[in-house]
Amino acid sequence: DFTMTLYLRHYWKDERLSFRSNKNKSMTFDGRLIKKIWVPDVFFVHSKRSFIHDTTVENIMLRVYPDGNVLFSLRITVSAMCFMDFSRFPLDTQNCSLELESYAYNEDDLMLYWKHGNKSLSTDEHISLSQFFIEEFSASSGLAFYSSTGWYNRLFINFALRRHIFFFVLQSYFPAMLMVMLSWVSFWIDRRAVPARVSLGITTVLTMSTIMTGVSASMPQVSYIKAVDVYLWISFLFVFLSVIEYAAVNYLTTIEERKQLKKRGKASGMYSMDAVQAMAFDGCFHDTDVDMDLTPFPDPCEENETRASQTNISNADTPRLKRKRSLKGNVGRIILQNNHVIDTYSRIIFPSVYIVFNFFYWGLYI
Repeated sequence: DFTMTLYLRHYWKDERLSFRSNKNKSMTFDGRLIKKIWVPDVFFVHSKRSFIHDTTVENIMLRVYPDGNVLFSLRITVSAMCFMDFSRFPLDTQNCSLELESYAYNEDDLMLYWKHGNKSLSTDEHISLSQFFIEEFSASSGLAFYSSTGWYNRLFINFALRRHIFFFVLQSYFPAMLMVMLSWVSFWIDRRAVPARVSLGITTVLTMSTIMTGVSASMPQVSYIKAVDVYLWISFLFVFLSVIEYAAVNYLTTIEERKQLKKRGKASGMYSMDAVQAMAFDGCFHDTDVDMDLTPFPDPCEENETRASQTNISNADTPRLKRKRSLKGNVGRIILQNNHVIDTYSRIIFPSVYIVFNFFYWGLYI
């Protein structure tokens, strides 16, 4: 619905009110005379609530001219229905109208028309709305038919409202973009870092769910899909797929390492637990394929064992100095060795598809 405050001015001629006067060009009266003469019984179609302002007295004016022409002016606030379509929300443009019609007199008794056509409407040049731009403001007329009473003249005040999008970009679209891009960070994290990647995926999924719930709570409950729903659900799908992507990487990594351990005959006794399972239990990184002299990150478990069994401090410091010197040249190669091929493709496919989706979405709705 919408609420509008307006001055409603009626013009008609009633020869019974004509008078002879050489001095007065017109005579002005307040609302007390209205009950004693005939006035049009205009009402607002589809009105939910309307009232005449009465501070400090009723805002009603009646002006009568010597030839019987009458001007009847009211200051009214009316709330009326507008049949809005939210399928393109928040990139939508709404066309609403305020409709006026006589209640008792059909077209045989009373004819309603705009005195000066489209120029009959005049608005304040500085009108501004918090959510909309007023793109168009026009007047029109038509007929309404009722089966029991006949045809009636109906006047329309038409206006087109285009919604401000900047608020929704800040509150919905931009946070959703950030969450999708944040979910891609897991593609650059070591595939054996299970807590890091799982925590990042769950956090982004829950954040996207919160954004979607907040947008739905502030919207009218309609039975069709809105444009913002399409964007948020697609963004949620990207975040969800990033979690599924790591599930596939972790599963394939586990199978691959089991096969390698079986081939080398190292999966026996109490050491039959593979590297991924051991990391899940003790939080340490176990990798038999990577040379420890090239490892860019210190192993906390190995450091604890070394400190416990260390007998000669000078002999233990020599390998550490070598690892630090060779760190810069070997970080890139080790990262590539510790990445799965699915992560490598995901770094390209996910951003590319999301960019294409954004171009298609904004091109379709704007």
